[in-house]
Amino acid sequence: MNRPYLTSIFLISLFIFFTYPASGQKGLSVAELKKLSVEELMNIRITLVSRTPQQIRDAASAIQVITGDEIKRSGALSISEALRLFSNIQVAQLNSSAWIIGTRGFNTIFANKLLVMIDGRTVYTPLFGGVIWDLQNVLIEDIDRIEVVSGPGGTLWGANAVNGVINIVTKKSSDTRGGYASASVGNFLRDNFEARYGGRINDKTHFRVYGMHFNRRPTTKPDGNKSTDEWRLSQAGFRMDIDASAKDGFTIQGDFYSGTRKTAPEHSPMNGQNILARWTHTYSPSSDITLQLYYDRYFREDIPGTGSDRMNTIDADFQHRLNFKKNHELLWGLGYRLVRDYANFRTQNVAILPPKKNLDLFNGFIQDEISISEKIKFTAGTKILHNVYTGIELQPSARAAFAFRKNHTLWSAVSRAVRTPSRFDRDYFLPAYSVPPPNPSVAGGPNFESENLTAFEIGYRIQPNSASAFSLSTFYNVYTDIYSVEALPGTLTYQIMNGSEGKGWGLEVTGTYQPARIWKIRAGYTYFDKDLHPKAGHTFNPDYLGNDSKHRAVLQSILNLPFNLQFDVVGRYNSKLKQTLATAEVPQFFTYDVRLAWVTKNIEISLVGQNLAKEEHTEFDVLKIPRSFYAKIAGRF
Repeated sequence: MNRPYLTSIFLISLFIFFTYPASGQKGLSVAELKKLSVEELMNIRITLVSRTPQQIRDAASAIQVITGDEIKRSGALSISEALRLFSNIQVAQLNSSAWIIGTRGFNTIFANKLLVMIDGRTVYTPLFGGVIWDLQNVLIEDIDRIEVVSGPGGTLWGANAVNGVINIVTKKSSDTRGGYASASVGNFLRDNFEARYGGRINDKTHFRVYGMHFNRRPTTKPDGNKSTDEWRLSQAGFRMDIDASAKDGFTIQGDFYSGTRKTAPEHSPMNGQNILARWTHTYSPSSDITLQLYYDRYFREDIPGTGSDRMNTIDADFQHRLNFKKNHELLWGLGYRLVRDYANFRTQNVAILPPKKNLDLFNGFIQDEISISEKIKFTAGTKILHNVYTGIELQPSARAAFAFRKNHTLWSAVSRAVRTPSRFDRDYFLPAYSVPPPNPSVAGGPNFESENLTAFEIGYRIQPNSASAFSLSTFYNVYTDIYSVEALPGTLTYQIMNGSEGKGWGLEVTGTYQPARIWKIRAGYTYFDKDLHPKAGHTFNPDYLGNDSKHRAVLQSILNLPFNLQFDVVGRYNSKLKQTLATAEVPQFFTYDVRLAWVTKNIEISLVGQNLAKEEHTEFDVLKIPRSFYAKIAGRF
């Protein structure tokens, strides 16, 4: 079945390309043409690499950017699905609600070396040091872009920005004026409803409010029976942007959500709220400050009666940019985060002790970008942070970019990043006792220190013409003091230690090509390998540290057709995951999504098929992800 499907899609695309030339197209607005432009993409101003706006072509980092339009055209309905468009991210759907997402290795259920932000709000949890993906939901219609840096970003963004940083940026409220509503129904996606309205209070103040609800059916067990992992969630929120003056801008936004995941035989609740405020003041074209405050709360229960986590976070972040000399752009900042966690996992099987804990994090950073000449820029800086477990940590980096020809950039970087201990590392006990006996099975890791990475990167970025752009990044990572669980000498008690080390290496290739004004193609390939082993005097098996595919590839085709039709295809390939002591073998798989839509100024009707290559397939461990379809109708007013 696979070959006829793929052949048909390929032949249809070729037929349209050769029989419907760009010069004869009708019905495409200027805005639509801009969204398909490679030139526009390379001119997007990103903030993830240097914390200040810069064009992609100038970034001295392995950066990939997906626009909001590319995400919509893929048929993705969630952040996790949208991240599958990045070839430098390994995305595996574990069940109906859970996703395993990482970059440059260590992909596992509790992936803990990737930092994720939504509009500057960090969505990391210090419970296990990673992201709870089923709590992170954004109206896809409101996403402006997603920026992904694969590689360390600890110098600017702090702890846990070890193997990568993701920044999800939503549109300003002035860009979402008017009404929007959509309804989707399908077989795996049972239903999805969205509504948003944006307007202005006066010439300087714009706002939007939104609401969304979705309901997803279960995945399939290896024996063919349905799993009990249905998932439903409702969310609402707002954003207001105020241009108070030519020098001052304010943003305030917030979200609240509530939902359940079915964990047989009952439903496990989840809910949360967040609110963020940001003030930007511009002194001059060469100097500005930003102050950001946010509060985030979430509650999530595992199987009823066995454990839950309730976490409250308050975060303050300040940064100042100034050009103190003609060729120096200095950036510095300070931050403070207070996390109050109540991990109620105390059963006879497992506990986090003490259940309640305050986790303070102080940080400061400084970075100087030096323009040695018009073609060469050198950037050096460091992050200094203090956490409750290991005290002071330093995360320095040095980057250089050489624009030796127009639209040609060669860059390199050397960085150090750390993954600070989580509560699972220090406060985990098995079995659970209020006062651990002499020989519990696992007795936390009182001496567990931060995991360390030293990364070496070289990359090349080229835009040979206005219709194409390509980049190549290579990396070599050296890891020390990595997680292990080992028996204390002469006892049956296991303890969490820093008993592993190793190396990781690979390359990432991405490209965008626009053969005609109506057609854009994005493609990417990543190769990754690693060699992890116990340190001298330790015996831990590194199979537990993640299961990573060596080869990943993504291809996206975005095509505008006559009569207001859109035809889009996304293909994804992942090489096999080997069997480990923690997970089953996952065969290599190739699958693809197809979207066919009729779109006018006010109405969109689309049919989307996801994971079409096989009736069902496995992406991580044993549960099977089904082939699915959904139909969507949307209106704008």
